[in-house]
Amino acid sequence: MHRNLILFCLATVPLAASPDLVKIDTGRVKGTVINGVAAFKGIPFAAPPVGTLRWQAPQPAPAWKGVREAVEFGPRCMQGNIYNDMVFRDKGPSEDCLYLNVWTPAAGKGRLPVMVWIYGGGFGAGAASEPRQDGENLAKKGVVVVSMNYRLNVFGFLAHSELAKESGHGSSGNYGLLDQVAALQWVHKNIAGFGGDPGNVTIFGESAGSFSVSALMASPLSQGLFQRAIGESGAFFGKALDLHPLAASEAEDAKFVESIGAHSLADLRAKPAAELLDAAVKQKAIWFAPNIDGYFLPRTVSEIFASGQQSHVPLLAGWNRDEGSYGGIFEKSEPTAANFVAYAHKRFGDKAAEFLKLYPAGNDEQAKRSAQDLSGDDFIAFSTWKWLEMQGATGGSTLYRYEFDDAPPAPAVAAAAGGDSAPRGAYHSAEIEFVFGALASKNLPWRPEDKALSDLMSTYWANFARSGDPNGTGLPGWPAYNSQQHYSVMHLDAKSSETPDEHRARYEFLDKLK
Repeated sequence: MHRNLILFCLATVPLAASPDLVKIDTGRVKGTVINGVAAFKGIPFAAPPVGTLRWQAPQPAPAWKGVREAVEFGPRCMQGNIYNDMVFRDKGPSEDCLYLNVWTPAAGKGRLPVMVWIYGGGFGAGAASEPRQDGENLAKKGVVVVSMNYRLNVFGFLAHSELAKESGHGSSGNYGLLDQVAALQWVHKNIAGFGGDPGNVTIFGESAGSFSVSALMASPLSQGLFQRAIGESGAFFGKALDLHPLAASEAEDAKFVESIGAHSLADLRAKPAAELLDAAVKQKAIWFAPNIDGYFLPRTVSEIFASGQQSHVPLLAGWNRDEGSYGGIFEKSEPTAANFVAYAHKRFGDKAAEFLKLYPAGNDEQAKRSAQDLSGDDFIAFSTWKWLEMQGATGGSTLYRYEFDDAPPAPAVAAAAGGDSAPRGAYHSAEIEFVFGALASKNLPWRPEDKALSDLMSTYWANFARSGDPNGTGLPGWPAYNSQQHYSVMHLDAKSSETPDEHRARYEFLDKLK
């Protein structure tokens, strides 16, 4: 009898008492512990979206018996080679790609804040296996970090009338965003086993991931699944990544369907994934992207925010100083004072004089900077600014705004050859490895000030996830954006400090043009 009691007690010890073994709703997973952080990789959060599940909302992941090894990243979702700065650690692309990863310093104990990362890549590329998005060092700040894959390109965003009919709610095309909701639902059900608090979840993302955060804030499907939000460079409030009505997306995507000789949904699902992807990548005139589907997004993100029906959660958002360094409006020619002034008159007409006060072009060097600023504003800055403004107007939430000003050093090879030490400045996506404490993921001659800034930023982000306030003992003070009349901006660089918004007039000018 005594022996049976002992066996019963042993059998009922929580599985998570072992930091690398956790029970979730579909079975047990075993990860690895490195440097005090338990990592669980490649956990399925939905069924493989293949066969008849291609272009369906994510379905529940199948359960398994025994213990599943969670030590390798799941395959990345089908995508083309769009961005040369993306490096992956998975085994390659696959339609079977709905996997997530968890890094935790406290599996089976504690109730730590949870940070759910959404990668960027224009909704056409990206994966959770990128080294610069590794969650280990961020988890050391006392948070549980989750990253997930979501469907991309034609597999994530094809809109089709037959898909709308079979959906049960008359929508199609936002499968990648529905994947993100499914991952958040998985977190809500399972994250306590990893030491996370399902009632304290922060969603954060960069570029398309930041656009996704703004959409998740607007969607009725994700209400209550997160309590804070962080957006790094971008939101659905401008012309970049513009949302189209479902009917317009279906009409546009029908051209693609016709071009590949498919006459029905069955024909489309019978096509090999590689053939579909190849055709989609070649169809550069058609861009598969989120739409106003009437289900995930009943209306535009802007309209939902205007009516105050978005998630009323604290928001930390911002962008990088040199978002426009990728090329922008003068991608094929060098900006000069003359051609920039000509551009101003062509685009803004009788408002050109007002525009040129905000984006001056008194000489070629000044015009070059103004062209870059305008490109960045059109691309990212305005939409992120408008997001903060709308959340402040109707969201009843505390806001924090940043500008990332640090210019990462050029590769040592380029510097040795006499190249510019920072040819692109604080370019788009440059902040990612700073947030994750993952500078080592890039072979650059990092300086002590870069490492100090990375430590500061990851601490700010973790503090915000913990309490909705990035401030903490010993950190430069970061006033709330909407707590003072001058609209505070935290400039993140070697000497991080807060200043009043110096460019508000630019965004107000662009806002009036809408």
